[in-house]
Amino acid sequence: MRNLQVRAFSLVLLSVLAGFSIACSRRPSDDAIAKDIQDKVAADPDTRDSQVSVAAKDGKVTLTGRVKTPAAQQKVEQIAREEPGAGAVDDQTALQPDAMPAPEQAAQAMAPPPAPAPKPKPQPIVVPAGTTLTVRLGQALSSKTSQTGQTFLATLAQPVGVGGRTAIPAGATASGTVVTAKSKGKVKGEGELTLALTSITVGGQTYPIQTSVFDSTVKGKGKRTAVATGGGAAGGALIGGLAGGGKGAGIGALAGAGAGFIGGTMTGNKQVEIPAESALSFQLVAPLTLPPGH
Repeated sequence: MRNLQVRAFSLVLLSVLAGFSIACSRRPSDDAIAKDIQDKVAADPDTRDSQVSVAAKDGKVTLTGRVKTPAAQQKVEQIAREEPGAGAVDDQTALQPDAMPAPEQAAQAMAPPPAPAPKPKPQPIVVPAGTTLTVRLGQALSSKTSQTGQTFLATLAQPVGVGGRTAIPAGATASGTVVTAKSKGKVKGEGELTLALTSITVGGQTYPIQTSVFDSTVKGKGKRTAVATGGGAAGGALIGGLAGGGKGAGIGALAGAGAGFIGGTMTGNKQVEIPAESALSFQLVAPLTLPPGH
């Protein structure tokens, strides 16, 4: 019985030794491992410029030499670890001196990129004081029928430009007010109509404005004066269409520094009559600021 046990143990031991011998015979030699790693490093595009030497002993791989970049260093070690038959890997490679950044360069590389310069903000458009606004009335006005404080509408007859660009296009809607409306009486014998613009609409937005006033007075015996006042600024002027009693009495325009004066003789009705579509000229007495890109 004892002899049988001894024989069985011997057979098991012989089987283990035979398997170990077969496994050892199948593992590549150290020289083959080192040569294969060296060839792969030389062929890889990321590591072929590296000066690396490979040695192997009992399956342990030792890497020495210099590489150009940290990425190449990692790739060499990866090739060695993936080599069949290789065990532990001792990476002793170092970066080449010219591959190591200077402290200043390293600090610059780590610093965040500078913020882009902000684009210049578009500037508002300023229509200066003294700019002439020529408008066409949307309704007839009269010293007899109009009331003080009454509003009227008009449209800009000519575009207004600033710096070579159109600031206010033709056709923009303007609003005005009747500053004074006095009907000619039998005793006083004088009719008066004073107008001013109060706002203008540009790009759907309405802006308040201050302009000179147009002041037209009809006195006894048919004499009429049209005086434009604006606090020392150039005044407004009647460009055309001012008539009395249905008979044309066109008045020339006057727009100069200080007060303007227009005179003429009228017959028939001695009231101030300004038909619809008449063109009137006013001047800004304060600048008008419009947003950019309006």
